[in-house]
Amino acid sequence: MEAGDPSALVEVHRCDQREALVVKGLFESEGIPVLIRSRIPQSVYPFTVGAQGEAVLLVPRADADRSRRLLSG
Repeated sequence: MEAGDPSALVEVHRCDQREALVVKGLFESEGIPVLIRSRIPQSVYPFTVGAQGEAVLLVPRADADRSRRLLSG
């Protein structure tokens, strides 16, 4: 993929897992595909400490500006 590839995924937001699920729903309701990346292992006991609980939301480069506007509005 080249640097300007509109389908390349870019980071638009960092937050905790709960907020990430809400933001994911917002983006998807606007037709923006989103991927959540986190370090939280799948477990029955989803406890996290510090940055381990951080989630990163990634969207296609072509949707990044619109995603950021949705978050700021």
